[in-house]
Amino acid sequence: MRKKSRLFAIAEALRARRTGVTAAELAQRFNVTLRTIYRDLEALQDAGMPIKADRGRGGGYALDKNYQLPPVNFTAREAALLVVLARMASEQRLMPFPSTIDKAADKVRAALTTSAQRELLTLVKELQIVGVPALPVPASVRDAIETAWFEGRPLRIVYAKSAWQMSPRFVKIRNLVFDRSVTLLNCVDLETNQDRQFRLDRIKQASVQ
Repeated sequence: MRKKSRLFAIAEALRARRTGVTAAELAQRFNVTLRTIYRDLEALQDAGMPIKADRGRGGGYALDKNYQLPPVNFTAREAALLVVLARMASEQRLMPFPSTIDKAADKVRAALTTSAQRELLTLVKELQIVGVPALPVPASVRDAIETAWFEGRPLRIVYAKSAWQMSPRFVKIRNLVFDRSVTLLNCVDLETNQDRQFRLDRIKQASVQ
C-alpha cells in the first residue's frame, strides 16, 4: 500500500472508532513497522488531524472527542459490497433485524454522489450471493429480539422444546450465532442463572421486559 493510501486508510480507521487504538494494532492491520506507523501518525497530526495519545490501560491513539467529523465518503465499490451484503442478510434471514438492515443500506446509498449512485446500481446488479436461507421467524419475535439485544434488556419467551411441549423462559441474550439456516441465541436464564441456547425459529412468543 502506498504511503498516501495508507495515511488515508489510517485516518478512516481512527474516524471509525473514538476509543483508543494502539500503534501496535495499527502496524499489524496495515502490515508495516511500528516506526512507520509513528511517522504516519505524526504526518497526520502535522496535516491538522487532531490525534491524541492516551497512555495506560485502554489507551492508544484516537481523534479528539471535540473534533467534528465531516460526512462519510463511500466509493461506489465500497457501497456496492455493503448494500449487497445487507440484501443477502435480509433476503436469507441471516440476521433477524431486516428493517434495521434496510435503513442502514439506505443511508449508505444516500451518502453517495449522483454519479456514484449510478455506478452502484450497475455493480449491485452484477453481484449475486447465493446461500442457505434461515428458517422463518414471526415479525413480533424478531422485533422483540432486536430490542432486547441492542438495548441489553431481558426477555420473556415461549420456547418450543418439541412440537407438543412449550416452555416459558426469562432470559437475557449474551450473543447471537448465525449457523447456516439456524440462528442461535446464547442466553443466561435469569431464573436459574444458567447458560442456555435457543433456536430463534423455535421461539413462538417474545416480549421485552
